[in-house]
Amino acid sequence: QVQVVESGGGLVQPGGSLRLSCVFSGDIFSIYDMAWYRQAPGEQRAWVAIITGYGSTIYKDSVKGRFTISRDNDKNTASLQMDSLKLEDTAVYSCCARKGPDFPCYWGQGTQVTVSS
Repeated sequence: QVQVVESGGGLVQPGGSLRLSCVFSGDIFSIYDMAWYRQAPGEQRAWVAIITGYGSTIYKDSVKGRFTISRDNDKNTASLQMDSLKLEDTAVYSCCARKGPDFPCYWGQGTQVTVSS
């Protein structure tokens, strides 16, 4: 059974950086698209960045140039490097593994990112 486990959240000041990781298990990692979503208080969960099995990436406009999604198919890991963090980036970040856009996500438990001075 597919499982994903996130790590790397925490408290950071505006302008700082964090790196989130998502470890995948239970199937062939390279055939899964990996995505990061986030949910801020009072808001719905929304996607942030996606990386396909082939390495193509798509970013939400508000994080372009600041966030970088990557994957290591040898280590079954997807990562989200977050730089120049803003207050509005505060949210619970969750990792999604799915075989394609028409397939459901396998979700991790989420990790809290708090940007505060």
